[in-house]
Amino acid sequence: MEKSASPASAPVIVGRPDIPADQDMACFNRLHYAIPFAATADPGQAIVFQTRDCIDGQMTFGAPVEQMAGLNLGRVHPMTGPVEIRGAEPGDAIAITIDAIEPAPHGVTMIAPGFSFLRDLFVAPAVVHWRLEKDFAVSDSLPGIRVPIRPFPGSMGVLPDAALVADALSREAELRDAGGIVMLPDPDNALPHALFGAGSRFESEGLRTIPPREFGGNMDTSLLAPGSTLVVPVSVPGAGVWCGDVHFAQGDGEVCGSAIEIAARVHIRCEVRKGEGRGLAGPVVEGFRPAAARRPVYATMGFPTKQAGELPPHLDYVNDPRLRKLRNLSEDVTLAARNALLNLIDWLCGQRGLSRDHAYILCSAAADLRIAQVVDSPNVMVTAEIPLDIFHGAGGAK
Repeated sequence: MEKSASPASAPVIVGRPDIPADQDMACFNRLHYAIPFAATADPGQAIVFQTRDCIDGQMTFGAPVEQMAGLNLGRVHPMTGPVEIRGAEPGDAIAITIDAIEPAPHGVTMIAPGFSFLRDLFVAPAVVHWRLEKDFAVSDSLPGIRVPIRPFPGSMGVLPDAALVADALSREAELRDAGGIVMLPDPDNALPHALFGAGSRFESEGLRTIPPREFGGNMDTSLLAPGSTLVVPVSVPGAGVWCGDVHFAQGDGEVCGSAIEIAARVHIRCEVRKGEGRGLAGPVVEGFRPAAARRPVYATMGFPTKQAGELPPHLDYVNDPRLRKLRNLSEDVTLAARNALLNLIDWLCGQRGLSRDHAYILCSAAADLRIAQVVDSPNVMVTAEIPLDIFHGAGGAK
């Protein structure tokens, strides 16, 4: 274990969200070993990432849904960093402890057409803007609802080496060729532009930041709350720690494609665990789940059933006529999750009076998808549960 910095060491401040992303030397939206370090820190030294929201501030607070038509998807997922950690070498593990998260005063949740779990059913854009109080998020679009704060960085990790980049490029291209949904390298608004823009040396190698991979990334797990530690294998000298895409709150599943998305200041410390990266296949979390304290929930259930002739979107690229004609699929957790979520949306509309768009958005911000069992073939089961104490005012929790 590397010697830690003195507690008196000044924190390393990383990121300038007050200036355009392409002028911020600590901002990038592609992943690659060639990205230069923005700062250096000792093990144990406090690091503060000053992050942007997931769409780089393109939806200002109160902006109408029509503004979504002008979103530049090339700017999605601006990350902050990377930070070199002294003493970190390939084969080590880097343990990133999240000490605190300071949210911005406003957040946003969106349905972007084509990018959500129920993308075949929710085809129009929608947006909810949130005011972030000390412990809750509230919105004029969802009166009587308060979503408790559960902050975490949606994306966090280290830089990949050349082998990891090559492997990801190869397998993702294979999946795209087979009809799967993949965002391949694209020079449009890529940062740093000198590395990944049109005509640059690595134009065709800048990995997109949407999927998580073996070196971390867009994991979108609420386990990364303050007090938790993310442990990631190191593949480049110095590790190159980074984070972004911070959420004020998110239901496990992030079903509509976004959480309560915020800019934030993320406080972390890093520990180098010598030689421990060789035993890790990918990132792990050393954390906790907050005690529920018998928090009341309403939970719907889903099984892998469907209408004859229907092919769920996640199986489009398979296009197997045998699956299309069936009314029951075997051990399909994704289809079970889809059905549980649809049942919960129906309940929110029928019993809580929400529109379908607002019910979907609320599920993304506050409802958790849970795998109940994966052994009772053919019908594995997923539950979609929403806490009843988020409902305030008329009706209360019923």
